[in-house]
Amino acid sequence: MEPTFRASMNWLHTWAGVVLGGLLFAIFWMGTLSVFDREIDRWMMPATRLALPDAPIPLDAFRPYLETATVAKARAWAVVPATEREPVIRVTWQDTSLLLDPSTGAVLPDPGTWAATRFIYPFHYMLQIRIGRLGAWIVAFATMAMLALCVSGVIIHRKIFADFFTFRARNRPRRALLDLHNVTGVLALPFHVAITLSGLIIFYSIYFSVVFQIAYGDNWRTRFREETSGIVRQPRSGQPGAVGSLGAMAEEAKRLWGGAAAHLVIVWHPGDAAGYVQMRRSNDDVVSFPPGEIFFDSATGKLLTHRAPLPVASAQHFIAGLHLIHFRHWTLRWLYFALGLSGCVLIATGYLFWLERRRKRHAELGLAGVPIVEGLAIGSVSGIVIATLSFFAVNRLLPSDTTFAGYDRAALEIWTFYLVWLAAFGHAWWRPRRAWMEQCWPMAAFAVTAVLLNWLTTGDHLLHSLAHRHLWAVAGMDLLLLASAAAATLTAIRLRIRC
Repeated sequence: MEPTFRASMNWLHTWAGVVLGGLLFAIFWMGTLSVFDREIDRWMMPATRLALPDAPIPLDAFRPYLETATVAKARAWAVVPATEREPVIRVTWQDTSLLLDPSTGAVLPDPGTWAATRFIYPFHYMLQIRIGRLGAWIVAFATMAMLALCVSGVIIHRKIFADFFTFRARNRPRRALLDLHNVTGVLALPFHVAITLSGLIIFYSIYFSVVFQIAYGDNWRTRFREETSGIVRQPRSGQPGAVGSLGAMAEEAKRLWGGAAAHLVIVWHPGDAAGYVQMRRSNDDVVSFPPGEIFFDSATGKLLTHRAPLPVASAQHFIAGLHLIHFRHWTLRWLYFALGLSGCVLIATGYLFWLERRRKRHAELGLAGVPIVEGLAIGSVSGIVIATLSFFAVNRLLPSDTTFAGYDRAALEIWTFYLVWLAAFGHAWWRPRRAWMEQCWPMAAFAVTAVLLNWLTTGDHLLHSLAHRHLWAVAGMDLLLLASAAAATLTAIRLRIRC
C-alpha cells in the first residue's frame, strides 16, 4: 500500500508541477518583486524620489481638495500621508488621484505609469484579469496546487533531511538539477507553505462567499458587525453637514493608539450630515493588516468606535499582514525576497529535471511532450523575466507624455511587457534547445539598458543614489538590475559551452 501511495503522490507532484508550473512561476515571480513594490515605484516614478520633511503637512491643509470632493458629491475622499517607503502624499476622490510633494504640498506631475503597485502587485494575485473575479479564482486554483505540491514533495522524498545537505553541482546535469530542486524545496518549505496558505486566507470572503450568503443573506451590515465589532457603515442622509478638524481627530487617534500616527484618512460622505471619518493606524510596528481603525463623526469629531476586531477577524488580519509584510522590518523583507526567489528556482529546476529525464526517451519514441513542455518552461521562466526587464527599460525610455495609437505611456509599457513575453514563447518553441542560452542575452541587455536609461533620464546614477539616503531605493533597484545582468551573462556563457 505504501509504495502505491507514494507512487500516486509522485504522479501528482510531477504533473501538477508540469501543468501549472508556468502559472506558479508567474505568481511567485511577481509576488517576489512585490516585496519591494514601493521601492520599484520610486525607480519608475522619478518625480516621487523625494526626501521626507522634518514635520509633516497638517491634514487640514488639504481641505481645498476635500471641498472639491464635497461639491462633486463624492462618496469618499481620502488622504494617505507620506512615509519612508512612499514619500509622497496621495489625495483621492472619485476618479481623481493626486500626488503631492510632502514638503510643499505642490501637486506632482502624473507619473504616467502603473509601476509596481498597480501592475506587478495586482498581477501577483489576480493576473491582471479584471473579468469579474476570474483572475483571483485562477490564482486560488494554482495556490491549492502549490499546497498539494508541497505536501506531495515531502511524501515522495523519504530522505528529505539528507536531501537538504546534498548538492552535487559537478555531477550530471540531471542529478545537479534534482539536488538544487530538493535543496530549495526543503530550505524554504515552511515559507512556501505559510505564504501559500496565507494567500488563500486573505481572500477568504471571495473563495467562501457562499458560506456568508447562507449565514447572512443580504444583511451585510450584520456580517461586518459580527466579524469586526467596530467597523462603521452608514448611508448618506441627504442633509448638509460640515467636516470638523481632521488634525484634531488625528491627534486623538494618535493618543488612543499610544503614539502611532494615522496611515490612511477617509472622509465618507463629505458634506453630508451622516458623514464620518475613518482613520487607519500606521502598521510600521505591527504585523496585522489592517492594524487598527478608529471612526469619528465628521462634523463634531466625536469618537464613534475604537474597538479591536473579534478573534476570527484578528487572526485573519495577522495572517494577511504576515503575507503582505507592510510592517517595517528590512531584514525580514530581504528574507522574503530571497525565499521568493528560491520558489522561482524550485519551479524552474522542477521543469528542467522533468525535461532532462524524458528528453532521450521522447526523442526515441517520437513523442512531442518534451518540445511542448520545454517551450512552455522557457517562456514561463526566462520569458517573464525578460518581459519584466523590458517593462522597466521602456519606462525609462518613453517620455511621460508619449501616446501611440490612442494609448498613453502606461498602456504602452504594459503592451511592451505582454508582447515581449509572447515573443519569448514564440522563440522558445522555435529554437527550444538553444532558447535557454539565447534568452539570457536580452535579459542582460534589458537590465543594463534600464540602469543606463535611469542615469541618462534622471541623473541619478548609482554613486549619486548611494550618496543620498532618500535615493537608496533607487540605488537598490539599479544594483539588483546589474546583478540580474551579471547572472544572465554568466548563465549564457555556461550554457553556450554546453551547447
